[in-house]
Amino acid sequence: MPPKPSDIFVSGRPDLSAYQSLTPRTPHSRSGRAEEGLTEVELDEIQEDERRDYLSYRQQQAEPLLASSTDSAFGSSGYRSRGDDPSKKDVWIQNLPAVKDVLKNFPLLLGCLVAVLLFGLVLLSFKRPETLDEYVGISKTKPAEQDAVVPASPIPSVVTTTPPPELLISYENYTKFPLMSTEYLHECDKLMSGFVHHGGTYWGASSHEVKDVVHHDQLPNYNIPEHGPVRTCTKTITYQLDGHVGLLADLSLMAQVAGMAREQNRTFFIDDTYWNRGKWMDHFQDIRARQPGPEDGCRPPPPEELVACPRQARHWVINSRTAKFHLGHPFLEEYQDPYAHEINRMKPIFERAVGSFRTTIRPNAHNAALIRAAREEIVSTLSLPKHERPSDPDPKDADPETIVTRHHPDPYVAIHVRRGDKKASSFPHRGSYVPLEDYAAATHETWSRLFNNDSISPKADHFPSAPIAYIASDSHAAVDELKSAFPTSAAVFSLHTSTNSELRALASQKEYVQKEFNEETEEERIRLTRGMIVDFALLSGFWAWEGEIVPGATICTLSSTICKSAAVGLGFDRAFGFGDGGDHYMGDIDDKHKRWVELDNKGSVSPEWEAFDLF
Repeated sequence: MPPKPSDIFVSGRPDLSAYQSLTPRTPHSRSGRAEEGLTEVELDEIQEDERRDYLSYRQQQAEPLLASSTDSAFGSSGYRSRGDDPSKKDVWIQNLPAVKDVLKNFPLLLGCLVAVLLFGLVLLSFKRPETLDEYVGISKTKPAEQDAVVPASPIPSVVTTTPPPELLISYENYTKFPLMSTEYLHECDKLMSGFVHHGGTYWGASSHEVKDVVHHDQLPNYNIPEHGPVRTCTKTITYQLDGHVGLLADLSLMAQVAGMAREQNRTFFIDDTYWNRGKWMDHFQDIRARQPGPEDGCRPPPPEELVACPRQARHWVINSRTAKFHLGHPFLEEYQDPYAHEINRMKPIFERAVGSFRTTIRPNAHNAALIRAAREEIVSTLSLPKHERPSDPDPKDADPETIVTRHHPDPYVAIHVRRGDKKASSFPHRGSYVPLEDYAAATHETWSRLFNNDSISPKADHFPSAPIAYIASDSHAAVDELKSAFPTSAAVFSLHTSTNSELRALASQKEYVQKEFNEETEEERIRLTRGMIVDFALLSGFWAWEGEIVPGATICTLSSTICKSAAVGLGFDRAFGFGDGGDHYMGDIDDKHKRWVELDNKGSVSPEWEAFDLF
């Protein structure tokens, strides 16, 4: 008989007596527990517990491995580890993660509720503002209270809010105002990052909003000044004289700035705190009298409110050092005539300078008397009829564009010879001086061309063959040498050779060097400034009354700002030859009719004339 086969369970469940467990060394095994340092009794108890767990495991495996999730026994037949059998009292522990999620998102839910509430209040403020006022305790003003008259208090200015921090310019590191020109330059460098910005329109804010300082009327404790005008000027432009450049270099810049003040309806001021030539009124008339501006009688801004950059600030200040940020390429784009040709493009800038020199920048009574004495000396030496002084204390100036030889049949050629620290800028004399022979030759050519030429001057027979000349120079030696280049029959005038002792005292005794000017005494600096004002009047024809003698032409070098400004005094058409038949439309200077003769560049640069120098 074959041996009896052993029992085989289809379900795969072996007999308990035949089962031998292979217990791994885990924390639940005897070996593992022994490693935990437990006693034999504790190990036996733990082993019994594990045995019961295994029986539960066998019972669990008695169910189909892939029981349906819809079966009532699914998920309830057993658990693989001890302590996993939930009880009713432990249900809240199973839901603990959901509670934690709610608590974690509670701030977000609270924020949403607050946002909804605020949105509702905004809608309520638009639709029913009176209801919101009642909730917050604001009572509606009674009609009688609305009609009550409140005594008015003077308001010093127009702006009542301070600029935001990102638009605030702070001068808290400075203790003395106005700032020096070098300090204003430093502030412009900081704002512009060392570059001259070209973006945006000239007077409008570009890509950045306008930066400014805090003004006094923006402070809560601002008190109205007790003396003087109550109201500060709304908007101003101030030109600061600092002595960094020569007299005419400052005046040519100032002429443009004063013109912009007129065009922008800003009140114009002069600051001479740091000027090395005395005070403005030592030499010129009061600016407020000559150009009162749109708010005549208003108070100048406090010096700590002057801002050098940007120019759109309420109280803009500009000087020779900061002019490069304002009168360079953006200025030309704004004020040149873009549709004109050659020198005609510069005519708007030229005419602005004419207006400033004729109306705003005018010598005071003392200097005007010196200018008149110099003109009368030329007239008396030439035996010309002496001009009668008008009874009007402020007579009308001679208009450069209407000056004709009938005003005085014998005009003169003005010559400016600059030595000192101004050298030629063009070849072949770059780095040295234009030879005096060139001045003499140009004077003879100009005199012959304009006053001894029947085709140009109908009264050519009235003029002597030798020129009549006025020489303005910072070098006594240059005057003597140039004078010797003319025939003895020539009439040559200058401060150095004047028969008037008061005029002769104004002549420069040494060549002018800007860096050495401050080494002179204040009295000497004022004297030399007066002499330059007289020379400039005789070179340009500015500040001449109708009928007084004026130059028929001016010979100079463009390296000097005096040369540029002298052309302005001659007038646009007369200076460049347009008024006597030249081709005005194309803007080409007519060499046959021009009265402004420049010896350095000689037309090698375009435009041939510039209004000022930038430093």
